[in-house]
Amino acid sequence: MSIETDIIFDHLGLINIGFASIDHDVFKEAAEAIFSATKRSKTIYTAGNGASAAIAQHWACDYTKGCSNLKDGFNPRVISLSANIPLMTAISNDISYDEVYSYQLERLADIGDVFISISSSGNSPSVVRACEVALSKGMRVIALTGFDGGRTRQLAHYPLHVDIDEYEATEDVHQAIMHMIAKYIRAK
Repeated sequence: MSIETDIIFDHLGLINIGFASIDHDVFKEAAEAIFSATKRSKTIYTAGNGASAAIAQHWACDYTKGCSNLKDGFNPRVISLSANIPLMTAISNDISYDEVYSYQLERLADIGDVFISISSSGNSPSVVRACEVALSKGMRVIALTGFDGGRTRQLAHYPLHVDIDEYEATEDVHQAIMHMIAKYIRAK
């Protein structure tokens, strides 16, 4: 086989392992938490670093546009804490990058809102700190993780753990989880 064929089949194998490792009950509970919060006009906050920040922004885009049905009164309010670059740089510069998401949650979030943490390692200090603040504010916490799940897996009400030890495949499965929860919500 060629190098590219090996890469394709290895990557596909890792993704299949990741999908097989998703706890179906936790998946449903996480989807229901998002659905329920939306029905109660609560806000869903997402955050991550690097590629996970891109997934967080994609989540906000897809749910605000793709899951909204104003005729039925279903209007997800999803905000990516990774999207406001001026605010992120101000917090990072003046306080600490570790506080970049928690600072925003402290000022914006309310009891009953949902925080979605996206971190392959589960140990990104900025995302761990945001989980801690979310819990202290009475929010529900969903954590998308890989590797051993890290700290965010331990903190979350709904740990959507993907049992993969590679960033690329973990990120691909996280992206798919985001889409699959959207499908679940639209089916309701």
